[in-house]
Amino acid sequence: MPDTMLLLQMLGLLMVIGAFAGVLAGLLGVGGGIVLVPAFFYAFQTLGYGGPQLMQMCLATSLATIIVTSVRSVLSHNKKGAVDWEILRGWGPGIAVGAVLGVLVASSLRSATLQGLFGVLGVVIGLYLGLGKSEWRLGETMPKGVRRALISPVVGFLSVLMGIGGGSFGVPLMSLYNTPIHRAVATAAGFGVIIAVPSVLGFLMLPIEAAYRPPLTVGAVNLVAFAIVIAMTLITAPWGVKLAHAMDPKPLKRVFAVFLTLVALNMLRKALGW
Repeated sequence: MPDTMLLLQMLGLLMVIGAFAGVLAGLLGVGGGIVLVPAFFYAFQTLGYGGPQLMQMCLATSLATIIVTSVRSVLSHNKKGAVDWEILRGWGPGIAVGAVLGVLVASSLRSATLQGLFGVLGVVIGLYLGLGKSEWRLGETMPKGVRRALISPVVGFLSVLMGIGGGSFGVPLMSLYNTPIHRAVATAAGFGVIIAVPSVLGFLMLPIEAAYRPPLTVGAVNLVAFAIVIAMTLITAPWGVKLAHAMDPKPLKRVFAVFLTLVALNMLRKALGW
């Protein structure tokens, strides 16, 4: 039986993490994974589970929560007619292939290597959030044919290596190709489902040494973290939405971009052993 005090410590830490991720998702439209992965990393490490597969557990548990939040988001956006099903159908197969490849690669990498990858990609996303302009364009319509076949697996692959859904890469990509922002956010939620489902199935089969597993972990997915974070985000995401309507979220997005960049740089520092 897991130690009761340890479970209570996990409960407290994860409730705070889930509440924070939910508010950010509602306030800024930022996917929870970009916050959850580093938060899980520090929480599990603080509780004494800093093993060689720590990052794999963080990625897997984050992606498991994304299945629930993305499905809920897609259904909500679809009621408003905001999901672009043509983009989703065209890009879905390539994204799924990239996600499967991402699991295979992530399962074989050392935790420190995954930390470094998260750090580098996190800095890129943070800089885009902070400095990106809504008028930037790479084209007037989403790529098709060979370009789509090349780009779509990259979206799934990089998302799994960071333990995130479709928002962090999908929304900027669609915006750069002239997709209205509300449609991009809605469709990226669909990307999240396509990324998370096959990757979580793969991570559920990844063995983690018992000494490095938090209580109630199946494969690389920690069920305690999954359940608590889902419950908290369902409660707090509407608070973030209300805040977004009550204030201008643009300066807050820049503040979050700075926060994310600092978190990513810290992950990179740890990966390099500094």
